[in-house]
Amino acid sequence: MSQLLLFNKPFQVLTQFTTNDDKSTLADYINQPDFYAAGRLDYDSEGLLILTNEGAVQHYLANPKFKQEKTYWAQVEGEITDSALSALRKGVELKDGMTRPAKAKVIEEPNIWPRNPPIRERKNQPTSWVELKITEGKNRQVRRMTASVGFPTLRLIRYAIGDWTLDGLQPGENNLIDVTLNIPKKQPDRRSANIKSRRTPNKNSRSHRNGKKPTRPSR
Repeated sequence: MSQLLLFNKPFQVLTQFTTNDDKSTLADYINQPDFYAAGRLDYDSEGLLILTNEGAVQHYLANPKFKQEKTYWAQVEGEITDSALSALRKGVELKDGMTRPAKAKVIEEPNIWPRNPPIRERKNQPTSWVELKITEGKNRQVRRMTASVGFPTLRLIRYAIGDWTLDGLQPGENNLIDVTLNIPKKQPDRRSANIKSRRTPNKNSRSHRNGKKPTRPSR
């Protein structure tokens, strides 16, 4: 049994407990010793952040190789097109490589809290909401993905990580839950093991007992 702390991170809060400036941090909201964030959420993004006091759980939730699906709600500038959604679903080229294919669809404006301060809206420029589900974590990935297809993100909320959501949590609130996780055990590197076995002399061989290096038989 493990414990997870589900936290609805407000806008402009760092996902760390200390800072050298006057920015708000997790310490302003969480008083749970030895709990640390499993992954990050940008300073200017909002929504679900999971914290844990177990290193293995932290690694499991944060490492992209375990493909924990993350669900984001992005308010973008303009009415997003079918072609843009199709591009997001196929994967887009960013400076640090192609993204994995995402699940992308238009959604109605979610029933959520107002942001403080509100987004900057341009007159005569509509906005739309997109739900994106991804299984990786490149730096500022969702924002760069929507910008690459021509629709910059104005507001970004992470709604879910795997089966955990921010339902019932207002900004700044957290909930400590008990969970049972089936974390895959680390498998040994078979290639390294084979190389080692080939290089290690047989302790029962005559040459090893005599302290001599084994020699190849003459042909």
